[in-house]
Order: sequence, then structure tokens, then C-alpha cells
Amino acid sequence: MKAWKYTGIILVAYSLYAGLMLDVPRLVILNETIRNLYFHVPMWFTMIVLLLNSVILSIRFLQSGQDGLKVNLIFDLKAKNFAEVAIMFSLLGLFTGMVWAKATWGTFWTADPKLNGTAVTLLIYTAYFILRNSIEDVEKKARISSIYNVFAFVLMIVFIGILPRMTESLHPGNGGNPGFSNYDLDSGMRMIFYPAVVGWILVGFWISVLRNRIEILKNKR
Repeated sequence: MKAWKYTGIILVAYSLYAGLMLDVPRLVILNETIRNLYFHVPMWFTMIVLLLNSVILSIRFLQSGQDGLKVNLIFDLKAKNFAEVAIMFSLLGLFTGMVWAKATWGTFWTADPKLNGTAVTLLIYTAYFILRNSIEDVEKKARISSIYNVFAFVLMIVFIGILPRMTESLHPGNGGNPGFSNYDLDSGMRMIFYPAVVGWILVGFWISVLRNRIEILKNKR
């Protein structure tokens, strides 16, 4: 079971070294900032995968019914922890994106639909955590939070994945713009980018699993 953890560490370490040290295509405007592709985009992939796992856990809780409620509450607890780690990665993705935007677009923030969608998504999940903390009854908290989590995930897909593709957007692959893979993600960059995505997803899962164990131990006490 430890193999996937070691794999995650090795892939992240490799992507960090290769992403900073190896050559990249010399493109107009982007220049060396293209290296941020190895760090910025994997954060969003990791966020989406962790939120997907969170919503699956919420659905499993809603389907579990009243039988073995104490055991089933673990699903809700894990869903919360996966969502927390996912939001941490979304903040890292937002920060690296703002740095990249400053270098390429001349400003940290624009009225881009993907940026605005990200801000709305963060507010939606902030409301999820506030909702959880405002309900004292454990069963009621788990049920309401699980239902909210399902809707939050759907809205995240809409605001980040669908709307930017339907409107004008500065982001590659959105609003009619070609994606990176269409014009500058060469074979050399792919050898770094894909391992970075897999590595960060594995590390994100590892962090979430550790949080789950800590929370379960706290509840046992």
C-alpha cells in the first residue's frame, strides 16, 4: 500500500527538478513562465479529483441510511477532509495562476470567466464549511452537508469547466482559444507535465488520508 505514496513523492520531486532545470520552448510573451504549467495546472487537476472523491463519499453517506449510523458518519467525515485538502490545492492553483497572469497579462487578476468562476467556487465551498460548523447535531450536520456537497460539486463543474468554454476567456482551451497541447506542449514538456499531474494527485490523496486518520483518532478520544 505504500507504493503509491512513494510514487507520488518521486513524481513530484522529478517534476519540480525537471520543471525548473530542463529547457522549455521559447515562446512569445510566455518565455520562461511556461514552466508554471508544471505547477499551476496540476493543482487544479488535484483539486477536481479530490472534490470528486469528496462528493462520492457524501453520496455514499446519503445512500447508507440509518443502519450503522456511527460507522456511516465516517463517510461524511472523510468527505469533509477531502474537500478541505482540495480547497488548499485550489488556493495554490489560484496563487500560481495569479503570478503567471502578472507575467503574461500584466495584472494579477482580470475579469476572466475562469478566474471569476474560481472565486465563486471558493465562496461556495467556504459556505460548505461554515454550514458544517453552524449545525451542532452530528447526524443532521452530516446529512445536510452531504446534500450541499453534491450541489457544490455540480456548481464547481459549471463555473470552472463549462461557462469559461462558452464565453470569451484568456485561458488556453477556453473561449475559442487553443489549448497548450495544440501548439506548445511538446514531447519534452509532456514527459514532465503528466508525471506532475499524477504525482500531485497522489500526494493530495495522501494528505487527505492522513487527515482522515487524525480526525478518526480525535473522535475516538
